[in-house]
Amino acid sequence: MAKKIKIEQSKYTEDWLPIKDIKNGMIEVEGKIGEGTQLVVGVRIEPKNIFISEQSIQDRTIAALRNFYNTLDYEFWLVCCDRPVDINLYRSELEIMYNDAQSQQIRKMILEDIQKCEKFIGPEINAVDTEFYLLFKDSPKNMERIQKRIHNIISGLATAGLNSRQLTDDDVRVLLDSFFNDSKRVEYGTVMASV
Repeated sequence: MAKKIKIEQSKYTEDWLPIKDIKNGMIEVEGKIGEGTQLVVGVRIEPKNIFISEQSIQDRTIAALRNFYNTLDYEFWLVCCDRPVDINLYRSELEIMYNDAQSQQIRKMILEDIQKCEKFIGPEINAVDTEFYLLFKDSPKNMERIQKRIHNIISGLATAGLNSRQLTDDDVRVLLDSFFNDSKRVEYGTVMASV
């Protein structure tokens, strides 16, 4: 007689995802067997276009980044993702500036910017802001080591001329949203009908 194998079904679609919680700018995840709970933590790096600088500044920045990365003696992930930007807010601010402007020359320049904004509004064009993150994983038992690593990362990036800060809960949510929604704007609670 054949034995029946009972397949355990999940009540939730997200059960395959090992994320337990997001708090204090850290992602609490289920570790591998034997590891227990792990924290994914890191910093958000402000974008900086070094290629508009002189060649010597570019070379110094790249060398400083290389030296910084070589000091990291643990596994880390350098992640970049695109976050949709709401152009309508910027356009509204421009319209207010246009109405407040006294000079015709300034009004003309603002009007040109408003017209440029209109080119980026629409479903076929997504204006995005690229964000950079440096992440690593460690045990929650090692909070002192985690904070020391974050401090060293921020200091090392500052040496290379880059501004960074420890992740916030919002940063973590934006990062996860980017992965799970392919950098597309998500309109939660919106009902869509096929026409």
